Amino acid sequence: MSYRIAAMALASMVSLGISMPAFANSAEFVRGLWPLAEQRGVSRSAFESAFSGYSYIPKVMELTAKQPEFSQTVQQYLDRRVTAAQARKGQVMSAEWAQTLTGSEQRWGVQPEIVLAIWGMETNFGGFMGGENTIHALATLTEGGYRADFFREELLTALRIVSDGHVSPSKMIGSWAGAMGHTQFMPSSFMAYAVDYNGDGRRDIWNSVQDALGSTANYMNKHGWRPGETWGYEIKLPSGFDFARARQMDRAPLSQWQALGIQRVSGRPFPRQSDLGRLYLPAGANGPAFLLLPNFDVIKRYNNSDSYALAVGHLADRIIGAGGFMTPWPAGDYALNKSQRGELQALLNRAGFDVGVPDGVVGPKTRAAVVAYQTRMGLPADGHISGRLLERLKN
Repeated sequence: MSYRIAAMALASMVSLGISMPAFANSAEFVRGLWPLAEQRGVSRSAFESAFSGYSYIPKVMELTAKQPEFSQTVQQYLDRRVTAAQARKGQVMSAEWAQTLTGSEQRWGVQPEIVLAIWGMETNFGGFMGGENTIHALATLTEGGYRADFFREELLTALRIVSDGHVSPSKMIGSWAGAMGHTQFMPSSFMAYAVDYNGDGRRDIWNSVQDALGSTANYMNKHGWRPGETWGYEIKLPSGFDFARARQMDRAPLSQWQALGIQRVSGRPFPRQSDLGRLYLPAGANGPAFLLLPNFDVIKRYNNSDSYALAVGHLADRIIGAGGFMTPWPAGDYALNKSQRGELQALLNRAGFDVGVPDGVVGPKTRAAVVAYQTRMGLPADGHISGRLLERLKN
């Protein structure tokens, strides 16, 4: 690389606010890493093979700096990820890998459709597992100082995985952030939860679908999956539902929610009245409503997002033949970015509902102000913040 091109690249990265390496060069970084790797039991040959051809990857660091203002509603998130075509593909994979899925359920108690849904959400059933050399991506993040302590640990763990012979460095492919294989395990999750399902002596989540699906079932089991239970139920709220009481209840037995007038949209009874559920209104009182059970929170251990867990649960249901949600999503709604949330807070202040200094961060004070506003205006006091609420405040 010429001096002029290097200088231009440096200027570009500085303008994006991207951390520059704290080392004089990548060779210095790699030399400094070897003693730590050796302490972790990494062989010298595996270490050298892993770093063959390594150089700092600017595009990986650029991805850390991307904080898009674009936001999605839960409906938009699901519409992109849970489709009839995706459900059909899951059904095909269910038939193709029936023996593996049945065996993993017998061993770990996780229903096949849940494992399939995670596989579909993470890599489109192995269609795209990421395009980065995992060790080189993790090395770049560490060398560049981005959450360096965390990614250094993941890097050293990845090196140990290679050294132990589970995968060759060139085939350890994943996302820019180090998530790997068919179901996107971080190296630390691989070490803790990956299994050699096919019995060939390696835990290979990149090339063995059996190992990947078994590892995912083991992960869910170890995080508390309750065999034979679902993730939640779509429900309908009665007219005049007491949202204040619901907020006080938080998690409660399904029998208590039923006493408030909640029913399943299917009309069928809840199988176990003692199961604990929490109310989830992803689009407010006017959209689909759910009671979420403990297994929903286990799905969130894979990705700590209600939208993600709802998508996994819904895709799993679609794979075994269920249809879409019965309650339609409200039309014309949109999610708010940070600037718009600040605008909403300022409008609430102006209307006499104190949220403090508008900062675009929604906390208890903002929620309470929204509930107070909704109550004054005779709206369902669900506390839901959205584009529809912002437009109403503007007018």
